[in-house]
Amino acid sequence: MSKLVKRVAALVAATAVWSLAPQAHAQAWPAKPVTWVVPFAAGGPTDAMARDIADKVGKQLGQQVIIENIGGAGGTIGAGKVAKAAADGYTFLVGHMGYMGAGPSLYKKLTYDPVKDFDAVFRFPDTPLVLLVPKSSPFKTAEELIAAAKKAPGKINFGNAGVGSTSHLIAALFESKAGIDVTPVPYKGAAPAMNDLIAGQVDAMFDQSNTALPQVAGGRVNAIALTSLQPMPQQYPNVPPLAAGTLPGFEAATWYGLYAPKGTPKDVLAKLHAAYLKALGDAQWTKKMADQGIQLLPEAQYAPGAFAAHTAAEVDKWRKVAADANIQID
Repeated sequence: MSKLVKRVAALVAATAVWSLAPQAHAQAWPAKPVTWVVPFAAGGPTDAMARDIADKVGKQLGQQVIIENIGGAGGTIGAGKVAKAAADGYTFLVGHMGYMGAGPSLYKKLTYDPVKDFDAVFRFPDTPLVLLVPKSSPFKTAEELIAAAKKAPGKINFGNAGVGSTSHLIAALFESKAGIDVTPVPYKGAAPAMNDLIAGQVDAMFDQSNTALPQVAGGRVNAIALTSLQPMPQQYPNVPPLAAGTLPGFEAATWYGLYAPKGTPKDVLAKLHAAYLKALGDAQWTKKMADQGIQLLPEAQYAPGAFAAHTAAEVDKWRKVAADANIQID
């Protein structure tokens, strides 16, 4: 990992997207604690990852990074507040594919634009999803499930964590790419959906690779496919990516990242970005994430500008998926 970070750091230094030259603002910043807004209640997966990364980045900056939880409306309330916050380098948003990628497609009255109202700072490691079925399921592979769905449109159902949730959106993407018709079954969260999957009340569901791992390892559900491009042999041995043959090119993940209000000084963004890269040099930390099913990004995704391009592409991607599946929250 240290070699990767060195190569990325060299790439950052050579990139003119953000100026890395010493400037008065960057030299003084941060002069006080920095706030990262997590637009969910404390204790969830977004909050947990944000706190972990904030601790590492704060140590590199020599200043505390405080997590502020502002929940409500699927993350859009907190995101809207950060969009209107002072662009002084002391307030940031922990973004998520739901409200920063799919948000414009799901909410008609969104108070912010993920692309126009924010500066994308850096992307966290991704969390791929895994396609799960009950232990009693007749489907041992994704191919078998797809074949059955084609024979009986609408008969197979997919549990999800709620309308517009990551698990709902990725199931809709899977449905579209596979050319099948399945019935979504929304729950009030991933936990009750998982409980019904274990009980065999739903036929399948997508869940994050890190949160699904205990259920799979405990033999309560079967994993039959991954949404990542690469296999995960340590965490999910013998579980192939959908892209490996079933659905070539299929890729989806729960992604997170840090955003600043538009207009935040570029030298501050560069200093924060550099601190993150240094934090990734902690091999023990990055191995712990990998062991949990959280994947580090390809080298090119650490370059300045890469996260902004990713955000714009995701907004376009989920707009089509939501429209095709008629997914709307308000």
